[in-house]
Amino acid sequence: MKVLDLQCGQAHSFEGWFASEEDFVEQCQRTLVQCPLCGDSSISKKLSAPRLLLAGRREPTAPSQEDAPQSHDVSAFATAWIALARHVVANSTDVGHQFAEEARKMHYGETEERSIRGKTSPQEARALADEGIEVMPLLLPEAFKEPLQ
Repeated sequence: MKVLDLQCGQAHSFEGWFASEEDFVEQCQRTLVQCPLCGDSSISKKLSAPRLLLAGRREPTAPSQEDAPQSHDVSAFATAWIALARHVVANSTDVGHQFAEEARKMHYGETEERSIRGKTSPQEARALADEGIEVMPLLLPEAFKEPLQ
């Protein structure tokens, strides 16, 4: 198993596991590898060094606050974002392009209220808000809408 540090065209970093280098290249060519944050399939490998275990090596000291990388904040955000996206997908029904219609039916009592997600235009979302129907735009990468491996 080969673990690669990857980055999308929007500079989001993530990790990918592949059977081989050829497997990584083939999956990228078929646009199967997507950023878990934005769904971008323009993926590149980041430089990474192998971890070497040397005899007699000193234990690393904890970095000071000044030395701590700022990527930790980004990593924590990415982890929280992925958890939120998975929660939304697991606890809502995808109504696709029927989102505005379904939201109105629930608002006006024509159908049972439930958590839904789907697609609508910005103009239609504003019209829903004008009618007092609360909606929230949320970008969910296509990969989250399918079973995760």
